[in-house]
Amino acid sequence: MFIVNDMPKQISQELVTLLERVETATVGHFLHSGFVDRELRAVLPEKRVAGTAVTVRLPHADSTILHYLTKLVRPGDIVVVDRCGDTRHACWGGVVTHAMKLGGVKAGIVDGPATDFSEIRNVEMPMWCRGPSPITTKILGLEGAINVPVTVGGQVVEPGDAILADESGVIVLHPSEARAVAERAIGMQENEIKLLERLRKGEKLPDISGATRIVEEKALRVA
Repeated sequence: MFIVNDMPKQISQELVTLLERVETATVGHFLHSGFVDRELRAVLPEKRVAGTAVTVRLPHADSTILHYLTKLVRPGDIVVVDRCGDTRHACWGGVVTHAMKLGGVKAGIVDGPATDFSEIRNVEMPMWCRGPSPITTKILGLEGAINVPVTVGGQVVEPGDAILADESGVIVLHPSEARAVAERAIGMQENEIKLLERLRKGEKLPDISGATRIVEEKALRVA
């Protein structure tokens, strides 16, 4: 059986632009949830993208639903694929990459392998996945779902969630929380620039961070 739900409301371009100023690792300084498994790694680590989650549940070796999605996608979407535990079959390859790119998709995030990495690099389609596989899915016409809640890398993703992905990983944010997260992270990044300038002027990191005080107050002194 196939399930095809309406496409979700997209997050605003203003919010996308704001999120794309943020490093996921900065968010990791103050959030511990929302991050997908770090084994989903960037094929193009130099890319940082943000956009709206369009979700796909694609079990076993049947990629029919992913092919169908290529006619629905919009500029600004990020396609998030739940492979239901299948780590053998690559559902995303060169042809899907081109179709998604032509549809304006900003990135693919697949909880499983992909293939045709040279094609992914050639068209500069940002992709996060569990590595390559030469064994591909087929058009079997069995089942699949579009825009349903999915689990990717241990993280629940709802259609319409805000996605931020870069060289360090992928984070999923509720649209109502994304702006506050982005603004806090940008503030931290700006403060880091000031911290680096202090280091260049000769200050020591533990003196700035407070580690010196903590260690020296609690250190066991040995004569």
